[in-house]
Amino acid sequence: MTPYEMIRDHLDAAVPFARHVGIDLVEIGDGTARATLDQREAVSNHIQTVHAGAMFTLAEAASGAAVAGALAPVILKMRPVAAEAQIRYMKIAQGRLTAKAKTARPGADLMEAIRTDGKVSFAVDVDLSNEAAETVAEMTVTWHVSPAR
Repeated sequence: MTPYEMIRDHLDAAVPFARHVGIDLVEIGDGTARATLDQREAVSNHIQTVHAGAMFTLAEAASGAAVAGALAPVILKMRPVAAEAQIRYMKIAQGRLTAKAKTARPGADLMEAIRTDGKVSFAVDVDLSNEAAETVAEMTVTWHVSPAR
C-alpha cells in the first residue's frame, strides 16, 4: 500500500460526513486528488439534479484530500482547516460527478513554509465535471495548516 493509499483510507474514516454523502476518494497524489459522487435520491434536489450542497461537499472533500497528499510526510502531525470556499455552479449536474483538485503550490513549497513559518495558507482549485467531462462547477478552497495541538 502506498502512502497516498494509506492517506485515502484514513480520510475515509476521519471524515464521516463525506462518507455519509457518498463521496468516494478515488485517487490522492502530491497536491492532487480525485473524488466521485454518484447521483441518487439522497443527494438530489427538487429538479432531479445533484443538490448544490452535495456538490460543495464533493469539491471540499477532494480539496482536503489534495492537501493531505501535498503534506503526506507530516499530515498526521498537522491540523488542516478549510477557512474559506468559493464555488461557482455553471451547469446542471446529473449522474456521476468527478472532482479533480490541485493545490496552488507544490507540496515541497508548502512543507518548506511549514518548516520556516510553522504554518501555511494556500488555495486548492477544484473542477467538478459530469460523465461527459463537462465542467458543472468550479471551487476554490483556502486552507490553513498548522501543527496539531
